[in-house]
Amino acid sequence: LGGARSGKSRLAQGLIERSERRKVFIATAESRDSEMSERIALHQAERGAGWETREVPLDLPQAIRACTADEAVVVDCLTLWLSNTMFAERSPSEVAADLVDSIRAAHCALVLVSNEVGLGLVPETALGRAFRDEQGRLNQRVAEVCDAAVAMISGCPLLLKPSPVADIA
Repeated sequence: LGGARSGKSRLAQGLIERSERRKVFIATAESRDSEMSERIALHQAERGAGWETREVPLDLPQAIRACTADEAVVVDCLTLWLSNTMFAERSPSEVAADLVDSIRAAHCALVLVSNEVGLGLVPETALGRAFRDEQGRLNQRVAEVCDAAVAMISGCPLLLKPSPVADIA
């Protein structure tokens, strides 16, 4: 988790680079303008050779279920995926539940990237506020079922889970 340009993707890819498994990158971004096309091309160049890319703007739970035990997978990112699903007028709570189920059932090594959008200003529009709230809920649900959670701040990882205070009653 982290803000824009916090180092989330670089950390996620670095974790997978260490694996002996096949390296898979599940991309949720869609190229809707030239600026986004440039961002996607830059991310692809940064990954380099040895990665299989699967473009999955909407059906992420199904893509995770299809991953195999010999794969190490980065999903980048849950924020764009949630935005895509909301624009497709899918229920955020239903798609989040499906995603959580797919993560629980995953057979692959899985690293998920997501933005922490709730630390900034309150969005001006109702849609912006709804998205911020749904993203916060999604991040909580996903972190709950993951073995570890890391916040990236200025390129520095901060371990959130497992937490040293988790055993305090």
